[in-house]
Amino acid sequence: MAMVLNEEAGMLKDAARGFLADSAPIAQLRKLRDTDNADGFDRKTWAAMAEMGWTSVLVPEAHGGVEMGHVAAGVIAEEMGRTLTASPFLSTAIMGATALSRFGSDGQKGEWLPRIAAGEAITAIAVDEGRKHNPSRVATKAERSGNGFKLSGRKSFVAEGHVADMMIVSARTAGGEAEAEGVSLFLVPIDAAGVSVERIKTVDSRNFATVTLDGVEVTADAALGEVDGGLTALEAVLDAGRAGLSAEMSGSAQECLASTVAYLKERKQFGQIIGTFQALQHRAAHLYSEVELGKSIVMKALQTLDAAPDHAAMMVSAAKAKLGQVAQMAAQEGVQMHGGMGMTDEFDIGFFMKRVRVAEALYGDANYHAEKFARMRQY
Repeated sequence: MAMVLNEEAGMLKDAARGFLADSAPIAQLRKLRDTDNADGFDRKTWAAMAEMGWTSVLVPEAHGGVEMGHVAAGVIAEEMGRTLTASPFLSTAIMGATALSRFGSDGQKGEWLPRIAAGEAITAIAVDEGRKHNPSRVATKAERSGNGFKLSGRKSFVAEGHVADMMIVSARTAGGEAEAEGVSLFLVPIDAAGVSVERIKTVDSRNFATVTLDGVEVTADAALGEVDGGLTALEAVLDAGRAGLSAEMSGSAQECLASTVAYLKERKQFGQIIGTFQALQHRAAHLYSEVELGKSIVMKALQTLDAAPDHAAMMVSAAKAKLGQVAQMAAQEGVQMHGGMGMTDEFDIGFFMKRVRVAEALYGDANYHAEKFARMRQY
């Protein structure tokens, strides 16, 4: 399979770049930060994205979507990475749509997918419970109660949890806390009795949430996929999000490189353009090669998710591990080659450093995915 965009995806990329440059520049992120926006994103921009069909890119046509696939979703995420666009795109249009499209019942699909496609519903994935990503370690309990379940536990670092209409919650229906078997997924409305949400502000000027479930009652129809066997579905949903995050970090890395090279061409030191210094040229050239390698592996991961989603885990982990390293390198090199001013508000490069650090840690950092890749390759 050729690792290039087809004509349709290329047109989407151009349209996304133009829209985001005009409607969601980094200046918008500055405003969200300075006004301490409670949502963490601009609602009007999100509505415009829905009108353009971005929220329906992974929703089947039968439920009002355009079903363009993960490569298309990655194209959008990559362009968002260039402008550091804050939105629920990852948690909703990628992860929520993937979860419901692949594992939802007919009733769940009919209720939620048309709303996701129209941009009328925001979803969140409530999976982690500790300081490090570990989806198989689940202490949250789901005890059978009547014809349904009663959920109790605490979830941390829930992206868009403070604004979600519905959360996909992992809970233990059987087995011990660290066992792979016995994990189940449930659809939990954010306004359900017993759900409390604490907004958490993060260094990248976005918002996450800590979610507490205190005897939250759901019906049996709220179970997403197979009861006791939900970890496989959860990993598939997480892989869709990890690939989207990798694409976003690729876009951020590309923008860091471009802005740094532009700065090297205009900044003077000792009476010379600093881009003429061979040491800086070598660093820029090395960064360019790493960014290009990152673009290739992200494309391969997205293509694999479209062609063979049940066999994409290894390639997705390779992409997440590589881009976690590349994006941080791009931001760090950018800040250093901008000099001390790189961390000031005068330049945008510091914002990239903060965002890629959060994106690298979300749903497994580079070390987590390098180890996962090694295990799958039986190293």
